[in-house]
This record gives sequence, C-alpha cells and structure tokens, in this order.
Amino acid sequence: MTSEMELVGVRVDMPSNTPVMLLRELEGDRRMLAIMIGGPEAQAIAFALDGVETRRPLTHDLITLLLDELDAHLDRIVISALRDDVYYADLHLQVGEQVHVVSARPSDAMAIAVRVGTPVFADEAVLAEAGYLDVPDDEDLEDDDEVVEEFREFIDQVNPEDFAS
Repeated sequence: MTSEMELVGVRVDMPSNTPVMLLRELEGDRRMLAIMIGGPEAQAIAFALDGVETRRPLTHDLITLLLDELDAHLDRIVISALRDDVYYADLHLQVGEQVHVVSARPSDAMAIAVRVGTPVFADEAVLAEAGYLDVPDDEDLEDDDEVVEEFREFIDQVNPEDFAS
C-alpha cells in the first residue's frame, strides 16, 4: 500500500548544513518524510521548482528529454524502501504497453518528477518507520503570529500598578 505525497520543499538541516527533501502525505495523518540528499540534487530540485532554465540541459533535464524522445511516460515515483538509513525509490515508466520499474535515489527521482509533473508516493512501510506527524503549516504559523502580536500589544499597554492588590 502506498500514500500519495507532496513535495513541501528542500531545506538545509542545521547544524549539519545538510540539504533535506521534505515530503508530506496528502491525506490521512499527513505524515512527513525528511530525506537527506546531496547538494547537487537539492539544487536540481530547486531549479525545477523555480523554473530555472540553463543554457545546456542538466542531468535531470537530459533524462526528461530522453523520456520524451523514447515516448516513455513517467507514471509515478515511489519511495519504496528504507534499509540501513538509506532510502530507495522506484521510477514507474510506461513505454508503449510495457511497464518498467527502475530503482533510483529518491533525490534523483524527485528532480525528474518535478520536471515532468509526476505524482509521488511512499510505501506504507517507509511511512510507518520514518514518517512523523505534520508540523504546523503556514496558516497555523500566521495564527501564532497574530497571538504574539496581541500579546505584545497587551504588554505595551499594561502597567505594574495593574497587578497591585
């Protein structure tokens, strides 16, 4: 069984200064996966998300060009396993009537998926082992900002005499 995921983004984990790819379950518990990735792959994903075009195709761009040239369709990617702290992904390719499953690093799979708009899934066993509950989204953080602002206004208006008994 798999769950569909969304790419939340690529962040830098502190203090290790290591890029991390963050995925979140679209439904259910909205569990997160944080997968450490290499710098070049993080940049490749960021370029794709930002629509950056380079003068010559980067490796992941070249792969998408090959897929087009060969009439292959990347149906989905699946974060399929976690063994010895290493994540594994599978590219599910449709070529004519044949389906091919090719093993890949999750970061490479994601760099390609972002370029072609392919859905991302994670195996339930991976989510059960490494998934964690969702952190508050930006709307929740905005609500927290409002509470903090109201508290600051309260502090600005309060006098020590207000607490005298």
